[in-house]
Amino acid sequence: MAASAKVRVPATAKKGEVIEIKTQVQHEMESGQRKDAAGKAIPRQIINKFVCKYNGAEVFASDWHPAISANPYLSFFITATESGKIEFFWTDDKGEVTKAEAEIKVS
Repeated sequence: MAASAKVRVPATAKKGEVIEIKTQVQHEMESGQRKDAAGKAIPRQIINKFVCKYNGAEVFASDWHPAISANPYLSFFITATESGKIEFFWTDDKGEVTKAEAEIKVS
Protein backbone atom coordinates (compact mmCIF):
# COMPACT_ATOMS: atom_id res chain seq x y z
CA MET A 1 0.00 0.00 0.00
CA ALA A 2 1.44 3.36 -0.97
CA ALA A 3 0.90 5.55 2.09
CA SER A 4 1.21 9.31 2.31
CA ALA A 5 2.31 11.40 5.26
CA LYS A 6 1.94 14.88 6.69
CA VAL A 7 4.46 16.44 9.04
CA ARG A 8 4.50 19.70 10.94
CA VAL A 9 7.88 21.06 12.00
CA PRO A 10 8.50 24.67 13.06
CA ALA A 11 10.26 26.58 10.25
CA THR A 12 12.57 28.28 12.76
CA ALA A 13 13.81 27.72 16.29
CA LYS A 14 16.48 29.02 18.65
CA LYS A 15 19.45 26.81 19.41
CA GLY A 16 18.61 24.60 22.40
CA GLU A 17 14.85 25.18 22.09
CA VAL A 18 12.63 22.14 22.56
CA ILE A 19 10.29 21.89 19.58
CA GLU A 20 7.18 19.82 18.97
CA ILE A 21 7.01 17.61 15.89
CA LYS A 22 3.61 16.42 14.65
CA THR A 23 3.13 13.63 12.12
CA GLN A 24 0.30 11.71 10.54
CA VAL A 25 0.51 8.90 8.01
CA GLN A 26 -2.36 7.51 5.97
CA HIS A 27 -2.46 3.75 6.40
CA GLU A 28 -5.29 1.26 7.01
CA MET A 29 -3.41 -0.53 9.82
CA GLU A 30 -5.16 -3.88 9.35
CA SER A 31 -4.70 -5.78 12.63
CA GLY A 32 -5.06 -9.29 11.18
CA GLN A 33 -7.89 -10.11 13.59
CA ARG A 34 -10.84 -9.30 11.31
CA LYS A 35 -12.46 -11.65 8.80
CA ASP A 36 -13.69 -10.91 5.30
CA ALA A 37 -17.23 -11.67 4.01
CA ALA A 38 -16.21 -15.29 3.33
CA GLY A 39 -14.98 -15.74 6.91
CA LYS A 40 -11.28 -15.79 6.01
CA ALA A 41 -8.86 -13.84 8.17
CA ILE A 42 -7.71 -10.57 6.62
CA PRO A 43 -3.88 -10.62 6.75
CA ARG A 44 -2.15 -8.25 9.15
CA GLN A 45 -0.73 -5.16 7.43
CA ILE A 46 0.41 -2.47 9.86
CA ILE A 47 3.14 0.10 10.18
CA ASN A 48 5.48 -1.48 12.70
CA LYS A 49 8.35 1.01 12.93
CA PHE A 50 8.69 4.80 12.96
CA VAL A 51 12.04 6.62 12.85
CA CYS A 52 12.89 10.33 12.88
CA LYS A 53 16.36 11.55 11.85
CA TYR A 54 17.76 15.03 12.36
CA ASN A 55 20.59 15.77 9.92
CA GLY A 56 21.10 12.02 9.50
CA ALA A 57 21.21 11.14 13.22
CA GLU A 58 18.34 9.12 14.69
CA VAL A 59 16.63 11.23 17.36
CA PHE A 60 13.37 9.35 17.88
CA ALA A 61 12.12 5.84 17.11
CA SER A 62 9.17 3.71 18.11
CA ASP A 63 7.86 0.21 17.44
CA TRP A 64 4.15 0.00 16.67
CA HIS A 65 1.70 -2.86 17.23
CA PRO A 66 -1.78 -3.82 15.92
CA ALA A 67 -3.60 -1.67 18.50
CA ILE A 68 -2.45 1.53 16.71
CA SER A 69 -5.37 3.16 14.88
CA ALA A 70 -5.69 3.66 11.15
CA ASN A 71 -4.03 6.86 9.88
CA PRO A 72 -1.96 7.19 13.05
CA TYR A 73 -1.01 10.59 14.47
CA LEU A 74 2.19 10.97 16.47
CA SER A 75 3.52 13.99 18.34
CA PHE A 76 6.91 14.17 20.07
CA PHE A 77 9.57 16.68 21.12
CA ILE A 78 13.21 17.16 20.09
CA THR A 79 15.83 19.79 20.84
CA ALA A 80 16.77 22.13 17.98
CA THR A 81 20.56 22.04 17.71
CA GLU A 82 21.34 23.21 14.18
CA SER A 83 19.72 24.10 10.88
CA GLY A 84 19.05 21.22 8.56
CA LYS A 85 16.78 18.40 7.50
CA ILE A 86 14.43 16.36 9.64
CA GLU A 87 13.45 13.06 8.00
CA PHE A 88 10.62 10.68 8.87
CA PHE A 89 10.31 6.98 8.00
CA TRP A 90 7.33 4.66 8.53
CA THR A 91 7.96 0.96 7.74
CA ASP A 92 5.10 -1.53 7.34
CA ASP A 93 4.88 -5.32 7.54
CA LYS A 94 5.70 -5.69 3.83
CA GLY A 95 8.88 -3.63 4.24
CA GLU A 96 7.43 -0.67 2.35
CA VAL A 97 8.72 2.65 3.66
CA THR A 98 6.80 5.92 3.60
CA LYS A 99 9.11 8.94 3.81
CA ALA A 100 8.64 12.61 4.55
CA GLU A 101 11.02 15.44 5.36
CA ALA A 102 11.08 19.04 6.55
CA GLU A 103 13.70 21.76 6.92
CA ILE A 104 14.35 23.82 10.04
CA LYS A 105 16.43 26.96 10.47
CA VAL A 106 18.09 27.27 13.89
CA SER A 107 19.56 30.58 15.05
